[in-house]
Amino acid sequence: GLCGGEGLSAPGCAAPAAPSPAPPQPRSCSRQPASREGRGGKCRAVHPSPPALLATWGGFWVMAAEQVWFHLSGTVTEPATATEPEMTYKVAISFDRCKITSVTCGCGNKDIFYCAHVVALSLYRIRKPDQVKLRLPISETLFQMNRDQLQKFVQYLITAHHTEVLPTAQKLADEILSSNSEINQVHGAPDPTAGASIDDENCWHLDEEQVREQVKLFLSQGGYYGSGKQLNSMFAKVREMLRMRDSNGARMLTLITEQFMADPRLSLWRQQGTGITEKCRQLWDELGALWVCVVLNPHCKLEEKSCWLRQLRKWGEMDVCPLEDGNYGNELPNITNALTQSSGHSQDSLARPRRTVFTRAIEGCDLHWQDSHLQRIISSDFYVSPSYQREGESLLFNSQGQPLWLEHVPTACARVDALRSHGYPREALRLTVAIINTLRLQQQRQLEIYKHQKKELLQRGATTITNLEGWVGHPLNPIGCLFLTLTEACRLEEENSSGFAAKAEQVHGKALVLGVHPVAHVLDGDESYLSLALEVALMGMGQQRVMPEGLYAQDKVCRNEEQIIARLQDLELDPVLVQTLRKQCILLLEGGPFSGLGEVIHRESVPMHTFAKYLFSALLPHDADLAYKLALRAMRLPVLETTAPSGDVTHPHHLVSVVPSRYPRWFTLGHLESQQCELASTMLTAAKGDMLRLRTVLEAIQKNIHSSSLIFKLAQDAFKIATPADSNSDTTLLNVALELGLQVMRMTLSTLNWRRREMVRWLVTCATEVGVRALVSILQSWYSLFTPTEATSIVAATVMSHNTILRLSLDYPQREELASCARTLALQCAMKDPQNCALSALTLCEKDHIAFETAYQIVIDAASTGMTYTQLFTIARYMEHRGYPLRAFKLASLAMTHLNLAYNQDTHPAINDVLWACALSHSLGKNELAAIIPLVVKSVHCATVLSDILRRCTMTAPGLAGIPGRRNSGKLMSTDKAPLRQLLDATISAYINTTHSRLTHISPRHYGEFIEFLSKARETFLLAQDGHIQFAQFIDNLKQIYKGKKKLMLLVRERFG
Repeated sequence: GLCGGEGLSAPGCAAPAAPSPAPPQPRSCSRQPASREGRGGKCRAVHPSPPALLATWGGFWVMAAEQVWFHLSGTVTEPATATEPEMTYKVAISFDRCKITSVTCGCGNKDIFYCAHVVALSLYRIRKPDQVKLRLPISETLFQMNRDQLQKFVQYLITAHHTEVLPTAQKLADEILSSNSEINQVHGAPDPTAGASIDDENCWHLDEEQVREQVKLFLSQGGYYGSGKQLNSMFAKVREMLRMRDSNGARMLTLITEQFMADPRLSLWRQQGTGITEKCRQLWDELGALWVCVVLNPHCKLEEKSCWLRQLRKWGEMDVCPLEDGNYGNELPNITNALTQSSGHSQDSLARPRRTVFTRAIEGCDLHWQDSHLQRIISSDFYVSPSYQREGESLLFNSQGQPLWLEHVPTACARVDALRSHGYPREALRLTVAIINTLRLQQQRQLEIYKHQKKELLQRGATTITNLEGWVGHPLNPIGCLFLTLTEACRLEEENSSGFAAKAEQVHGKALVLGVHPVAHVLDGDESYLSLALEVALMGMGQQRVMPEGLYAQDKVCRNEEQIIARLQDLELDPVLVQTLRKQCILLLEGGPFSGLGEVIHRESVPMHTFAKYLFSALLPHDADLAYKLALRAMRLPVLETTAPSGDVTHPHHLVSVVPSRYPRWFTLGHLESQQCELASTMLTAAKGDMLRLRTVLEAIQKNIHSSSLIFKLAQDAFKIATPADSNSDTTLLNVALELGLQVMRMTLSTLNWRRREMVRWLVTCATEVGVRALVSILQSWYSLFTPTEATSIVAATVMSHNTILRLSLDYPQREELASCARTLALQCAMKDPQNCALSALTLCEKDHIAFETAYQIVIDAASTGMTYTQLFTIARYMEHRGYPLRAFKLASLAMTHLNLAYNQDTHPAINDVLWACALSHSLGKNELAAIIPLVVKSVHCATVLSDILRRCTMTAPGLAGIPGRRNSGKLMSTDKAPLRQLLDATISAYINTTHSRLTHISPRHYGEFIEFLSKARETFLLAQDGHIQFAQFIDNLKQIYKGKKKLMLLVRERFG
């Protein structure tokens, strides 16, 4: 746009009402942040440097540039590219009082910013005014023509553009020739080149329809495809316009807000009862904050504010209007209330049942800038208290005579933000310093109050929070506003210092230097704007405040805290900043109930873990004692303690993995606990090698952290730090890791935890790294740390492994001590849980005869009570594998008594165990086989399994195992004699019963399978002396009983006669 000087408007620059010999002179432009090319939509920067215009604009050619008073026109040629031909566009620009009021370009591009061709023509006029023909208004030119010249002028104009203007020309001619026409009732005629009247409203050209369309498009994309960034860019554009005092800023914000309110998702979210998405919620927050800035414009007209107030109320009353924190019934102080630190407000004055995102802007409309004290603060660098103070003036200045501004802190900061946003950085800085001086005085008075209440509060161990809303996470972002105001002032100082250093000597050395440091005289001693920024950030972050209601409000507290800390971490701490840091940390520790780091805090106070982690890291190189004192104080999380008195930190009662039920819920509790863990890990890392500090940190962890998974993480962190790959282990930190691991074991012993096995294995690894005494200790106290199964299968087995012995380089006595402890553990576990631990116990006790016998007896004693056949078979197979076949036989026999195989369970998983048990008995000899066959007959009713056992027993002679002291006859056993006779009879009986059972519900598709089954049955029948007779009788019986199944019986006759 065409503008005056560095600003976007020059209020004193008005267009002349009549032609004048001094035509308007457009000057430099700083409005356009970006523009798009004519066809491709590619953005170009629009801040040209002094070289020639054509080079700056990628070869754009500006031709036939002509200015007719307040109207500039010309043609802009865009050179050809590899894919596009050369294009020429006609551009026309109207301006009024240093503002572009309308633009047209033949490129047809639609955007909320001017296209590159408009900007090119504007810059051409600014850079090369001598090459632009300047004309008087067209009305003045026409005035100089006679009648013939006028007629010729009109006819030539119509001829040149007859297709476009002929209908309009004819219509105008008809109206002029009609004496009663409206056009003849008005004196004179309009002139688009002469400019507006000085009383007419003038504002920058803004394509309102295009703004609406773009916002609507970005909202419809729901935060995807970068639409969130695009909307934030539009918000930034509004802020830029406000800073340049461009009246279109509020217009553009109104257009954006209208589209936000028309977003169809608002109704959907309200109907479904779901919250607005986080990305969209942040956009609404910025929208509300921008409106606060707009209504707090210190130079806006009263009618403008009234108009905005009506519009804001209209939006706020709509059902779909988003609420400030997503919850109804919240009680927050009105933006115009005085200091909330005074507790004299009644509940009625604080209750705000429905606060929308526009409520603070609506409240801001009640604020004004006419207060004389406020005016003096922001307008003068030298405003101090008078030597004689009248009544009431003592509240306006501190003891040093510096002005104070006593107002609700977020409201006062909103004023600062408004001053910054509307292009008054010096005024914003002056008010910021006054607010900080007020906060300092407030902090001093709070300390004095606490000194009188300290004894009572410490005895009671409780406090109440007087801050109903915290400054961190506040919708107006008061701390961030003050911090940015101060750091921006520092940056401007540096830029000005470097830019004017060369010129300072030319102006008597001091004049420009003083200008570089505005309001610097109000700073005390070695203070700087950076030290003030650090101080106010620490004050705000350390404020004790109640956790707000609702997920979004709580998440915003965490997010805002992280944003402020990220800015603090960018500061390089020089001696002045370190002094400020130490001073504030001491004040926070001594701040009592007014500080989140005071000795006594409310149960629902926002935790200080993230803040304390920053303070610890920043303080550690300069004052380690203070750093640890502060971080240890911040470790508490009283909301996870039981119903002990609120704020009681001396005798807390811990809960394990339990979140107490309360309203409102702490939705961000998981994040807060993880931050508590991060603080503890930071302290553990820093305390490496310092036994006293490590012990103190360990006690704080055990006292304040209630999550087993987080303590386990800390244990792992400590172990990792204590065992670097390139150096020796740190014993003290290793012991801390071990103690934390032991605590995790105790916490999770009786609870379900999917990481339990990982935790147990890690603890053994950690104890191994600590040494043999640690291993002995966990083996001896296993019952308080592990389940019997874990103790035998993981702990003792790992301890006794070859790798562990090699890792520890143990001598013989140490190995024997570990082995003895492991065996004792194994026997104890086997007694407590024989079903799951017996086999592990036997394995661990193999090398000690007495212990092994004891373990075996435990198994025998438990076999008849709680052990299953699967467990007994497994142990029996182990015994055989270890060379104890007789003991294996005994256990297998016991297992058989627990087994029951039905006739149709021919695929049961225990069949292999039964076959193995019978094979073992057969290999031991006739007596063992005779002992197990009755058990088999009693337990197994499946004919095919019995016939398989029978076949195996008849293939080889019994007793092939070669038990010492026994004789083996080497003869095959007969099925006509015991013990196989009993097995044969049971097998034949099983085939008969199974046959009848299968025929009860047989279908034709199973006939073939049934005939094969009868064939196997015949093989078993024929093992008996009269087997062929029994089988024939069996077949005849089937034919008689099932004669109705003709097709099946036909198949039986064909196969068996």
